[in-house]
Amino acid sequence: MQDLEQSIRERAYQLWIAGGCQDGHAEAHWLAAQREILSASFNAIGRVTLNEQRPAETSERPKKAKFARKGRAG
Repeated sequence: MQDLEQSIRERAYQLWIAGGCQDGHAEAHWLAAQREILSASFNAIGRVTLNEQRPAETSERPKKAKFARKGRAG
């Protein structure tokens, strides 16, 4: 949990720097950072969960069935 808070703190600081170091926007920077970090975390969890549920995919394509062609009647 401390890693999550530290990640949010660091991202909020980056947003503050990117915003020109203006005072008075700490809460907005924190909330934006929190949204980004949590979204990335949830997406990573979702990818892991989906990968665990899916059977291993193969790169081979299924072979097409071959049908006999009829000759043209003249």
